[in-house]
Amino acid sequence: MPQIRIADYDYPLEQSRIAQYPLPNRDMSKLLVYQNGKISHCPFSHLPSLLNSKDLLIVNNSKVVKARMIFKKATGASIEVLIIEPITPSDYALAFASHGSCVWKCIVGNLKRWKGGELTMSIESLNLQLKAIKKEELSDGIAVEFSWDNSSISFAEVIDKSGHVPIPPYLNRASDESDSHNYQTVYSLPEGSVAAPTAGFHFTRELLNQITNNGIGIEQITLHVGAGTFKPVKAETISEHEMHTEHFYVSRELLQRIKGYQGNIIAVGTTTLRTLESLYWLGVKLYLGYLPEGAMPSLGQWEAYGLPDAIPLGQSLEMLEQWLTEHSTSTIEAITQLCIVPGYRFKTVDTLITNYHQPRSTLLLLVAAFIGNDWKKVYDYAMRHDFRFLSYGDSSILFREGLDKRY
Repeated sequence: MPQIRIADYDYPLEQSRIAQYPLPNRDMSKLLVYQNGKISHCPFSHLPSLLNSKDLLIVNNSKVVKARMIFKKATGASIEVLIIEPITPSDYALAFASHGSCVWKCIVGNLKRWKGGELTMSIESLNLQLKAIKKEELSDGIAVEFSWDNSSISFAEVIDKSGHVPIPPYLNRASDESDSHNYQTVYSLPEGSVAAPTAGFHFTRELLNQITNNGIGIEQITLHVGAGTFKPVKAETISEHEMHTEHFYVSRELLQRIKGYQGNIIAVGTTTLRTLESLYWLGVKLYLGYLPEGAMPSLGQWEAYGLPDAIPLGQSLEMLEQWLTEHSTSTIEAITQLCIVPGYRFKTVDTLITNYHQPRSTLLLLVAAFIGNDWKKVYDYAMRHDFRFLSYGDSSILFREGLDKRY
């Protein structure tokens, strides 16, 4: 790995530039257009005019859950429990559908005040009591068992009534009722994220209809965004930073559509981009015989940098389709820890739609990997034109024409 200094990917971001709430109309946010090294901007609602009928737009449809629960001890101390990843059952859908009890990996705030025993919370609207028991300390969290005394109620219903929307810590405010609607994309479906795929916030149903009416394809992946997306890079070089892992799901139909597209593959958001790029390298691992039989497909943090790009994208996707056939399933479930930094070889995505990211973050490094040192010009332009930053802020579309292509 190249010794990339985090300090080289910094910029001054004042709190006043961080959007506290979205605009009343999602698609009236500003859209910076980076194409052939030139920069301009327009309203996000003009996006369809920037695309052509050969393009394929791919979004992340994961839904943010009310993952932050606040328990009160008898002493008055507050213990905040943020659910991160299901343990028992380990499948997201099954965990949310659990009745009576389930176990999750959690991040616990004020942990020192939770010596042991159970935490309880009465949920009057469901007429039940929720209990939380600390089961085990993990390397990156706490295993917490949740149980409730009404087995006709699912865990999804429990957290919907007891939890809070886990808005980003950099907003420096408490979540309110408006976040329940605003901190979601209009196309979100499967529950599982504790942070939103924010690049999709700018799409309205009307805009999506306009895009499809123009003959542009729209497809979906699911990557459940974890709290690790906010994990600060504290190391001096990126090689010392441990990237978080995330689960993603991709259908056979999407693999087939990507294979058949000769236009731009457009990733809406960094989570979608990481998923699509991970697909290529998983196909390479299958081709090389590097995926252990019986194990869930996975890609390590730096693994892609050491793998040969031995096969074209189409053949890689065919390897994945073959794997689906052999395992009698129609959807790939995999784990990725892929960390995309300058020097990465893009294999799937041509164009990226993304918001503006925190200084010294892995997301900013991803943007730098995608468009090179012009990331500085893009962020300087956004600053000079009073763009709104971070999750509820404005957007950009970054084209990579003239750089290495997929075929």
